[in-house]
Amino acid sequence: MTHQQLFERITKKRSFLCIGLDTDLSKIPPHLLGYQDPIFEFNKRIIDATHDLCVAYKPNIAFYESRGFEGWLALEKTVQHIPDTIFKLADAKRGDIGNTSRMYAMGFFNKMNFDAITLSPYMGSDSVLPYLQFENKWVVLLALTSNVGAEDLQYLKTENGMLFESVLRVAKEWGSIDNTMFVVGATKARLMKKVRKIVPDHFLLVPGVGAQGGSLAEVAKNGLNDKCGLLVNASRSIIYASKGEDFAEAARAEALLMQQQMEVILDEAGL
Repeated sequence: MTHQQLFERITKKRSFLCIGLDTDLSKIPPHLLGYQDPIFEFNKRIIDATHDLCVAYKPNIAFYESRGFEGWLALEKTVQHIPDTIFKLADAKRGDIGNTSRMYAMGFFNKMNFDAITLSPYMGSDSVLPYLQFENKWVVLLALTSNVGAEDLQYLKTENGMLFESVLRVAKEWGSIDNTMFVVGATKARLMKKVRKIVPDHFLLVPGVGAQGGSLAEVAKNGLNDKCGLLVNASRSIIYASKGEDFAEAARAEALLMQQQMEVILDEAGL
């Protein structure tokens, strides 16, 4: 999927919503625990209820790895169930070099059929370039994250500003707007203008709207570009909207609310 194709899907659906499938057995509705694969059953119903409202799904790999073999099977079935017209993003946060990176890429891109993977860029270009050898696949590089500890390193002063700014300047040269995105937390919306000065045309993956308290309006105000340029992720606020048997309907209601807000934003921006 190219940059233009992703934009076209956003304009068609009037949505730049990414739904995070951070599926935790301790949080899903109890009545699902009797199923042979409760994680997949939960994900399947969430996907069926929301796929027309979002342009991407983002399973956080840790929630599946933690279950061992069964978790990987649930993940594989989940990815297969996501329609091919929707962007599939592996939130794996890998970061290694050489052949190791290539093996990760083969696993997530070729075997699991993900469109993109999140990576830490802090080991440099040789930890990222192997992923960029795969046609029509994306890397999503951590740039400015929303966790409290982000200030430990990402805000360090350099001769060219803060460290995250230096990372953006260097990393944008490794790929293109057709295969590289950057993670910028919604709670860092006040710094998004700095991000946009460095990467005006790239897509940004923006987690933190919803349960983490990020503002969709502030994100759009500071991060929107002429091709939208945003994938805004919401996880817990959507998938755990209810713990009852109506959980899928409740998830749809939350997703619909965000989609409607995004439609207004796109309309006002003339997109």
